Amino acid sequence: MSDRLSVFKTYKLYVGGKFPRSESGRVYEVQDSKGKWLANAPLSSRKDARDAVVAARKAFGGWSGATAYNRGQVLYRVAEMLEGRREQFVREVADAEGLSKSKAAAVVDAAVDRWVWYAGWTDKIAQVTGGANPVAGPYFNLSSPEPTGVVAVLAPQESSLLGLVSVVAPVIATGNTAVVIASEKAPLPALSLGEVLATSDVPGGVVNVLSGRTAEIAAPLAAHQDVNAIDLAGADEVLAKELEVAAADNLKRVLRPQAVDYFETPGIERMTAFLETKTVWHPTGSLGAGGSSY
Repeated sequence: MSDRLSVFKTYKLYVGGKFPRSESGRVYEVQDSKGKWLANAPLSSRKDARDAVVAARKAFGGWSGATAYNRGQVLYRVAEMLEGRREQFVREVADAEGLSKSKAAAVVDAAVDRWVWYAGWTDKIAQVTGGANPVAGPYFNLSSPEPTGVVAVLAPQESSLLGLVSVVAPVIATGNTAVVIASEKAPLPALSLGEVLATSDVPGGVVNVLSGRTAEIAAPLAAHQDVNAIDLAGADEVLAKELEVAAADNLKRVLRPQAVDYFETPGIERMTAFLETKTVWHPTGSLGAGGSSY
């Protein structure tokens, strides 16, 4: 018999590219679908939420200024690293969602594919959502999408990995940075995803992952003046209404919760939800009898 002690995994937050414990020192028990203890997860505080916003804002300039092609490479690298840790995530998803190993494997495979899908969209979304506009007059009129900024994301409560990836990947694919609140009852796959992001060329602060009581963390994010948008995917009807009211104070973009089958191929709605459209006018030059001069 082996005399080795079991080495339990210590789950931590992922903020600014680092792995801090909650500043409050609090944790809460995470259990599987049968009530068995799995781990202690950090119980994030309002201070943790504010720190995550600071990190996301600091990272926004570099990430939004990167080329779309480069962002696509980074997202594809996330898929590579997630694939390399497939067995770990299969185990965590199975425990979190009460799935058989084969069904959990299908979830993880779909999550990997979802990263690849959004990686392919990074340098194509501008062609779909932007373009030249016909105007009456001697002008060029061009519209192009730009990221909104810092987006708070309430991850789905029931889909601990695939749902999480489906709401986070479109946010960062379009150049935004994110503060993510993991599923309250099943945060472990999200916290492990932070470890994947840290080794996937994603700059620190682009994605920040918090765990704890969704309502407790979401309230300060919805009211935060430096958060530009919020995705309410993981909020129930009552909480969503409260957060939407708080978000109105600085005119945040709000994506309301909706029923989604995360196994279905997503459209582009979650990417366009957090894009702004910049339109530029420029004179073509004088129009003479011989035609336009530019």
